[in-house]
This record gives sequence, structure tokens and C-alpha cells, in this order.
Amino acid sequence: MNTNYPRILLAGTNSRVGKTTLTMGLISALKKRGLTVQPFKAGPDYIDSSYHGYVSGRSCRNLDTWMLSRDTVLELFQRQAEQSDISVVEGVMGLYDGVAAKEEGSSAHLAKILKSPVILVVDARSLSRSAAAVVLGYKEFDRDVDLKGVILNNIGSSAHFRSVKYSIEKTKGLAVLGFLPKDVNLNLRERHLGLIPAQEKRPLNALLKTITQLVEDNIDVGRIIAMSRGSAQLPDFKPRLFSRKALQLKANIAIAKDAAFNFYYQDNLDLLSYYGAKLSEFSPLKDKALPAGVNGIYIGGGFPELFARRLAKNIALKNDILRRSREGMPVYAECGGLMYLMKNIVNCRNKNFAMTGVFDSSVKLGSKLSALGYVNIKVIKNNILSEKNTRARAHVFHWSYLEKLPGKTNFAYCLRKNGRIIDDGFLKWNVLASYAHLHFAAYPKFAKNFIHNCQTYAQKNQ
Repeated sequence: MNTNYPRILLAGTNSRVGKTTLTMGLISALKKRGLTVQPFKAGPDYIDSSYHGYVSGRSCRNLDTWMLSRDTVLELFQRQAEQSDISVVEGVMGLYDGVAAKEEGSSAHLAKILKSPVILVVDARSLSRSAAAVVLGYKEFDRDVDLKGVILNNIGSSAHFRSVKYSIEKTKGLAVLGFLPKDVNLNLRERHLGLIPAQEKRPLNALLKTITQLVEDNIDVGRIIAMSRGSAQLPDFKPRLFSRKALQLKANIAIAKDAAFNFYYQDNLDLLSYYGAKLSEFSPLKDKALPAGVNGIYIGGGFPELFARRLAKNIALKNDILRRSREGMPVYAECGGLMYLMKNIVNCRNKNFAMTGVFDSSVKLGSKLSALGYVNIKVIKNNILSEKNTRARAHVFHWSYLEKLPGKTNFAYCLRKNGRIIDDGFLKWNVLASYAHLHFAAYPKFAKNFIHNCQTYAQKNQ
């Protein structure tokens, strides 16, 4: 086994330079060469990950250096990298953009932890020699980042490419590995939370074919492979997540999975399985009842507001979830899952759609972001995941907000964001619903606690 784990990290000078499109094309081109490609995404993003998973045929994994410790990042990376020929990591924002103007959480931070070679994606639109100054700045800003090469986006002509390439290679000696042309419609469709997830079964094949061909024609894929194989030995770390024999089955947890609900860190699901849970998928859009034999429910984020009419019409499943919740079945819901557990969803046109009614509150879709970014959690009440006074890090990203909260609303969390304190973590029966997205790899006890509570419920109801 090659313990060097061939890997490459694609970083941008800033957001919207074409990282996701380029990463998709590179993964596809590598697959055409017969390589097993493991995709990773820096940071908390679910949607970009869905595209990389779609192209690679393997679940994309999130590596977030703010939510996860160094050793956890390395463990999660190695666990997947050792099963593949090459790992491709898409960075987040600009190369050096981290949390609160710090390194933590940045693509550079991840690259240094992984000791990964980095390829910088530069938007060369309206640039010539100045592109060399941009690249020089990124190279010299932190010499501990192993910046190996450059890919140029929005190149207008072969003459434009030759000019920019010459300037960069003359100035710093970095390899310019190729380009993507300007004025080619490679845009992935977007809406309020970003790109439309690949899970919605949109016709991607034609677009992917175009992107792949452009990568094949204009980028030196062979050289990128060689760079990845020159990666340094992965640093030593102490495994703690998957270091012992998996536990015997203790719980059967229903996982909401369809076009409306698909925001899950795959490692969250893997940890639940590893610690003793059978995962049974169901569709809130289509299924009339929860899977047989389940004793817990996990409803992740997604876009319930866009499927509110169909969700509202599935009365049988809504009633099943409400009944199980009243009976004390453990239910954990994040963001979109929280919305589904409310009394109703009110869209931007003030149309009202009835949801499960576990919580007697309305959730309304706003015209702008309600919250975006990392948050610190302090647990103020015991719940199905965590004990009082536990502290955790999480991520929030939503346009909706709650209105008409009952006066005696029970909260599990205090969220701290930018100096503000926000009540969150709705509690009722054995249900916990929060806007915060948790990564269980940072807090494996959360997964274990959830399973334990599901097991306890099952024993009481035998």
C-alpha cells in the first residue's frame, strides 16, 4: 500500500473562481483514466459535496478544521484515502480565508494538516501580467503551504493564455497546468442556499461531459496526477473514532433522505452505523409511514420550503412522525428537519403549508439570510444528544426564521455568534430540533447518546 496517499487540494484566490466546476471536471477526467477518486470538501458545505459525490460515485467527505481537531481531520481523511487511488480536495472561499480573519478553518490550514500539494485556481478574466503578481502574493504569504501549480479560469484566447502563463512561470517558476475558457456556459444552477443539490436528479450528464472535455483538452491531468503522487507522508495522528471493533446493533434509526432532505455529513451516518445503529432511509415526500422496526428518527437539512406543498399533502407520514414523537421516540432534526417538525411553513408568498406539528410554531422563509457561519453551542438542558454544560462547535446556514413561539418554549442550547446569544435547540418529549448543523466526528459521544436513547426507547416499548 502507498501510505503517501496521493492527494491534491484545489484552492481559489477567492470564492466563485470556478473551483467546484473544475473539481468536477478533474474528478471525471481522473475516473476516465481508471482511477478510484475520493472527493473531499473543505469546510461545512453540503451542496458542493453532492456534486463531487455524484461525479466520483463515492460519498464526498467534509474536512472542517474549525469544527474538527487535527487528529480527527487526519483520521477521516486516511480512512477514505486508503481505499482510493487519488484524493481530490476542493477548498473553501479563498486559500487563506478562515474564521474571524484567522488561519483556522481555511483551505491553507487544511492543506498544511494534510501536507497536501495545492493548485491555485485564478480567475484570469481581464488579467495579463498582473496575474503573476496575484500568484506571487499567494505563494509568498505562507511558505508552509505547498503551492505547486496554477490553473487559470476565464481565459479569452490562446494568446491570452500564453501571456498569463509566461508571466506567472517567469515570475515564480510555478507550473501553469492549464485553463478553462471564458464564455462557455459551465454554470451550475443556483438558488437561495447556493447550488441546487445533485440529489434532485437534474440532468447533469451533458454539462459534466462538456466540463470533462474542457479539462481533458486544456489541463495537464497527467501532471496533476504526478504532483499528487509526490505528496509527503501523511503526518502521524492518534485515531479515536474507528479505532476499535464496531459495536453490536443497538438501534434502528430512520434517516429522512430525498430531494427535500439530504444535508448530511456522511461521516455522521458512518459513525451512527459504527456505534451500533441500523440506518433505514425513508422519504418524507413519498413514504406513507416510517420504516418498520425503527426506534429513532434523524431528519437532516435540505429544502423543505421548496417541497412544502408535497410534504403537506403526505398527511399519513406526518401523523406517523407526530404519533411516534408523542410516544417518546427519540427524534433529532437539523435546520430543514426543524422546519418540518414545526406547525407550518410559510413561504415568501405568505402561503401556509401544514407540517408535522411536533412544535406549535410557524417557520417563515425570509427574503434574506437569517444566519450564516460558525456558532459556539452551550448546552443548557439535557437532551437526546448531550448533557447540560457541554460545549460544541457547529455551523448555521438558513433563510427561515421562527415566529409565534409559545411562551413556554423549551430550549436546549444557547448559541453564541459574533457576540450575540441566540436561543436554539427546541425540546419537546424526546425530540431535539436545532438550526445548528453538528459534525459527530467532533463529538462522537453525541452519536453514542442518540443511539443509547433509541435503545432505551426500544426496550421500554418491547
